[in-house]
Amino acid sequence: MLDSLIVNVDFEDYDEMVLAESHKVPVLIDLWAEWCAPCLVVAPLLKQLVEDYDGEIKLAKIEVDEGENMKLAGRYQVRGFPTIIFIKDGKEVDRFSGAKPLSFLRDFVEKNLNKN
Repeated sequence: MLDSLIVNVDFEDYDEMVLAESHKVPVLIDLWAEWCAPCLVVAPLLKQLVEDYDGEIKLAKIEVDEGENMKLAGRYQVRGFPTIIFIKDGKEVDRFSGAKPLSFLRDFVEKNLNKN
């Protein structure tokens, strides 16, 4: 089940795997880079968060240094990594940058799940 909730996404399949999917269930986008230490710190916390929410949210991991993925960072005017964006019904609802504790991540998801 977790395999279907956490997916690696690239520029070519972004519209289908993130925007279209976000009409069914909210999607967290994790824009990250392999060289980014805070990205590596927050990754297991995001995984735990998705497990805790058990299908209420999905996680789309986008490695910005692969292929044309930096275009997605440009689309969202990302200034630092990691940047986590909450997508619901095809639109950005909220975002934050940097590594945060699990309690912050839970609060972030809670407040955005309840937004219309």
